[in-house]
Amino acid sequence: MSKILDQIRDAGIVAVIRGDSVDQAMMYCEACVAGGISFLEITFTVPGALDVLDGVVRKMGDTAVPGAGTVLDAVTARIAILHGAKFIVSPAFDEEVAKLCNLYRIPYIPGCLTPTEAVRALQFGAAAIKLFPGSAFGPSYVGAIKAPLPQAEIIPTGGVSLDNVQEWLQKGCLAVGVGGKLASGTREEVTTTAKAFKAKIDEIR
Repeated sequence: MSKILDQIRDAGIVAVIRGDSVDQAMMYCEACVAGGISFLEITFTVPGALDVLDGVVRKMGDTAVPGAGTVLDAVTARIAILHGAKFIVSPAFDEEVAKLCNLYRIPYIPGCLTPTEAVRALQFGAAAIKLFPGSAFGPSYVGAIKAPLPQAEIIPTGGVSLDNVQEWLQKGCLAVGVGGKLASGTREEVTTTAKAFKAKIDEIR
């Protein structure tokens, strides 16, 4: 479990994949990987999300690390794991999802905003905290959370852009999650943006 988290730390970024169809979501996945971003959070808001997971596993092999996002319950988490998800992300903390992920040694990254929520998630073995929505407070909030909870690994999602990714990481975030600012537009646009994010993160580190 810690191996995946270490790899996410090294990568510095997780692409949050949404889309209106399997084909569109697969295109976003392929374009992100072509741009150097291998961690793909395939959200269950995508119609046919399991087909996307299967497609990434089958077509991309070791070049991509698929995870499942917008996971709201343990049943969905278990199905995602069976379809190849290597990490599970939720918009909010759920005890049963945490227990299941711990049982199968799959990193669980629940959405939290307050210290109370973060502490509860950590008590149930969350691998990292998805600071969501990150746009609600901005990068300065990371320091406020990590002051009393230095052990908390934080991945902000929502409000991360090329303009502020440096500030997020310098405040102590494990990595950043980027959705609409990355996985939208044409294949070429997504690949170009992915390369820009990757170059920026490599420069910071």
